[in-house]
Amino acid sequence: MTIRNLEFLLAPRSIAVLGASEKPGAVGAVLTRNLCAGGFKGPLWLVNPKHSKVAGLACYPSVAALPGVPDLAVIVTPPATIPQLIDDLGRKGCRAAVVLTAGITGPLRQAMLESAGRHLLRIQGPNCLGLQLPPLGVDASFASVMPAAGNLAFLSQSGALITGIVDWAKSRGIGFSHVVSMGDMADVDAGDLLDYLAGDVQSHAILMYLESITAAPKFMSAARRAARAKPVIVIKSGRHAAGAAAAASHTGALAGSDQAFEAAVRRAGVLRVIELSELFSAAEVLGKTPSLSGERLAVITNGGGAGVLAADRLGDFGGDLAVLSPATLTRLDASLPATWSRRNPVDIIGDAGPDRFGLALDAVLDDPGVDVALVINCPTALNPSLAAAEAVTAVLERRQSGGKPSKPVLTNWLGVDAAASARAHFAAAGIPTFDTPDDAIGAYAQMARYHRAQIELLATPPALPDAVYRDSAAASQVIASVLADRREMLTEVEAKELLAAYGIPVVKTAVVATPEDAGRAAGAIISQTGSCVLKILSVDITHKSDVGGVRLGLETPEQVVEVATAMLARVKATCPQARVTGFTIQPMTRLAGAHELLLGISTDPTFGPLVTFGAGGVAVEAMRDVAHALPPLDMNLARELMRQTRVWRLLQGYRDRPPADLDAIALTLVKLACLAANHPEIREIDINPLLAGANQVIALDARVRIADPVTSPRPAMAIRPYPAEWERSVSLPQVGQIKMRPIRPEDETLYAAFFAKVDSHDHRMRFFTPKADHSHRFLARLSQIDYAREMAFVALDASGELLGVSRLIADPDFVRGEYGVLVRSDLKGRGLGWALMSHLVDYARAAGLAELYGLVLPQNTTMLDMSRGLGFSIDVDPEDPALMRVTLALRTDVPPPATRK
Repeated sequence: MTIRNLEFLLAPRSIAVLGASEKPGAVGAVLTRNLCAGGFKGPLWLVNPKHSKVAGLACYPSVAALPGVPDLAVIVTPPATIPQLIDDLGRKGCRAAVVLTAGITGPLRQAMLESAGRHLLRIQGPNCLGLQLPPLGVDASFASVMPAAGNLAFLSQSGALITGIVDWAKSRGIGFSHVVSMGDMADVDAGDLLDYLAGDVQSHAILMYLESITAAPKFMSAARRAARAKPVIVIKSGRHAAGAAAAASHTGALAGSDQAFEAAVRRAGVLRVIELSELFSAAEVLGKTPSLSGERLAVITNGGGAGVLAADRLGDFGGDLAVLSPATLTRLDASLPATWSRRNPVDIIGDAGPDRFGLALDAVLDDPGVDVALVINCPTALNPSLAAAEAVTAVLERRQSGGKPSKPVLTNWLGVDAAASARAHFAAAGIPTFDTPDDAIGAYAQMARYHRAQIELLATPPALPDAVYRDSAAASQVIASVLADRREMLTEVEAKELLAAYGIPVVKTAVVATPEDAGRAAGAIISQTGSCVLKILSVDITHKSDVGGVRLGLETPEQVVEVATAMLARVKATCPQARVTGFTIQPMTRLAGAHELLLGISTDPTFGPLVTFGAGGVAVEAMRDVAHALPPLDMNLARELMRQTRVWRLLQGYRDRPPADLDAIALTLVKLACLAANHPEIREIDINPLLAGANQVIALDARVRIADPVTSPRPAMAIRPYPAEWERSVSLPQVGQIKMRPIRPEDETLYAAFFAKVDSHDHRMRFFTPKADHSHRFLARLSQIDYAREMAFVALDASGELLGVSRLIADPDFVRGEYGVLVRSDLKGRGLGWALMSHLVDYARAAGLAELYGLVLPQNTTMLDMSRGLGFSIDVDPEDPALMRVTLALRTDVPPPATRK
C-alpha cells in the first residue's frame, strides 16, 4: 500500500471529528476549535454520543448517523474504541483517518490495521499531532499555531518539533502546503507521503524530520522519485549512539545506522542537513530560485568587510568565486566609482544608493561566467534598506519580462530594525534573504550540494561486462558447502574462492596440514617470489593477527617450519578451543607504491547490505577513514564512494608515487556489490588489505560471514538490483538472433543510433509529439530506471545495436502499469514488437501487477492490432476521447480505485 486513497487524507472535501469536545484543555476541544477556526470550506461533522452540539455545530451520536460520507475522519477517542470506529468509518465509505490517540500498540494496533485493511482505509498515526493543510484551511491538529499557506511540505516524526518549527516559520513569512505529523506510522509512512508529494503541484519542496525508517525499499523508491521532481531536504536525529537510542525509545522503532542512512539519502538525491536552521535555509533557496547551471558565485556589496567574510566562508565550503569577464569589468567601470574593487566580490562602496545596486547586479547577471549572485547590503544613512531591496527586485522583474536567462539571486540585508522592511519585501517577492553573510553562503553551499547530487543522479556510467551482473555458480557452490558444514564463517581459502568467482583478483594460496608440509610448500613459492606469508587456518579464528597467527616475509623453508611450529603452540595456548586444521601459505606480494585499502560488505538492519570502502591495514579501526554506499553500484557510483574518503587524495598519486589503478578499484567495488546482491546468504565481507598499485589490485586477505536466508533472512536490499534473470535470447525469422534484457544505465549511449532509425511518424505514434527530445536528461530518465517500479526491455542484435524497447511504469501501489513499445522503423512488421511486448507481459504477470494498459492514438493501427492479438481490450479513453485505452487484465482480485462521492 502506498499512495492509494491518500488524496482523501491530503486533499479532503469533507471532514468528520470523532471525539469532539468542549471540555477545557481536552485534545478533542482543541482539535474542534482549530478545525472550526482554520477556514475549511467543506462540510465539518462532529461525532460524540454525549453531546448534541459542540462549538455551535451539530454533534452526531455515531458514524452511521452522519448525514454524508466524510473524505477524512480525525479521531481522538480512547485507544480501545479505535478499531471499531475505523471499521464503522470504512463501512460508511470513508477512506482516510488521522488517529491522534496514543497507546495503540500490540493486539490493539493489529486490530486497527485489520479494520482499515478491510476497507482500504488509510491511517495517519496513531500517536500524532495531526494534519495541517493551510491552502485548504484544514487544521486537523491540536497544535497551537496554524501555519501560513505556502509551497513547502513538511513531514515530521516528532509532533512537538512541528509546533516549534511552524511558529518559527510563521514569524519569517514561510508558508506550507502540507504539515504532516506521522506519529507511529502504523500505516501511512514517509515513503507513502513522499510518493504522493512527488506528483503534488502545490508543494515545491519537501522537508522531513525523521527518527527512523520503515520499509526501506519503499522509502528509497519514493525518495528517488520525489528527489527527481523537486528538492527533498531531510534532517535526521540519532546521528550518534546516544541519539540513536533516544530516537528508538521515542518512536518504538529500531533506528538503523547513521552511515547507512547517509548512504541512502545520498543515493536517492535527497539533501541532508544537520541543523534545523539549515533545513529552512536550504528550502528557502531550493524552493524559491531557479536551478543552478553551475556553482560560480558573484558577491555584490556596499561593505568590503562583509564581502570578504562571504568569500572566506565560501572557501570553507570549497566553493568558487566567479572570475568576472573583461566586458563585465568595463561595464562596471562605467557605472561605479573609480574606487570600486574591480574584482569579485564587487564592492560598490559604502555611499552606494539603490541605483548602484541595480546597475551592478544587472551587469554581473549578464556575465556568462556567473551562475549565482549574492547581494549584501550594509545599512547606511545614504542607502535606505528598503529602497535598495526594491532596486534588486526591479532588476529581476525587468530581466524576467525581457526574457533573459534566469539565475539564482540570494540577499543578505544586515541590521535588525533597518532591514526588517527589506526582508519582508524580499519574502513577498519570493527572493531568498538571510540575516548574515554566513547564513547566505551556507544556503548557497546547500544549493551547490543539491546541484551536484542531481548531476550524479543522471550521470551515464561506463558499460560493464555482462558477467558482472550474473549470479556465479562457483560462488553458490562455496556458500552451499559452508552452510552444509553448519558454519557461518568461511575460511580464508573459501573466502578467496568466493571472491575469485566474481573476478576479484586474489593472491594464490596453498593449504597445508603440518609445519613440515608448510616448509615443503614454501620452498616452491620462495623459489619463485623470494619470500612467503604464513597464516594459521582455523574456522574458529577470524582475526588471525590478534592471536599471532600471521607472519610475513619468511625467506627459507626452514624458517617457515620453525615459525609454523611456534605459531601452532601459541595459538593452542591462547585459543585452546579453536579447531586448527593447518596453515595457509601464499607469496609475499609486493607492489611498488601500492596502497592498502579496505573493501567490505556489512548488513544494516534497516537498509540491508552496505558497501564499505576506505584506508586499510592493521590500523583501520584507529584511522576510521571509510565511506559507505548502498548496492548495487556502477563505475560512477563506485568512484563517488571512493571520493568520500581521505585516502582518495593519496590514490591520485603524489611526489614520486604513481596514481593507483582507480578503475580496477572501482570495478572491484562493483563486483563486491554484485556478490552481495546476488547471494542473500552474505552478511559480512572484509577484504583487508586490498593492495592497490599503479596497474593492478589484489586481495591479500578476506573474511566472510554468511547465514542461511531461510532460517535467518537478511533485510531486503534497499535498491532492487539489475534483474539478470529476465535476460532472454530469441531467434526471429525476419530479424535473426536477438538478446532481450532489462535496460541498464549505460544503454543511454545506444539511443542516438536507435532514434536515427525511428522516423517522425513512429516517434509521434509513441511519444505523441512530432519533435524528438534527445537531451541527456531525457535519455537518462529512459535508461536509469527504478527496477522496483519500472521495467524496460531492450532488444539488441549480435553487435549490441539497439533494435527496440518495451517499457512499463507501475503506479506507486504496484497494481496497474502503463506500457509503451517502440521498434526501429525499418524493422516494423517482423515480429520484434510482438516479442518485446510478450516478454513485458510475462514480466508484469510474474511481478504481480493486476493490469497492464496503454494509451494509443487511433491511427496507430499497428499497435492496436498487436494489442488485440495479445488479448488487450480496446476502448476510447474516458479522460481523452482522442486516445484509445488498451487494457490487459492480469489478475482479478484487485478492486478498482476508490472514487470520491
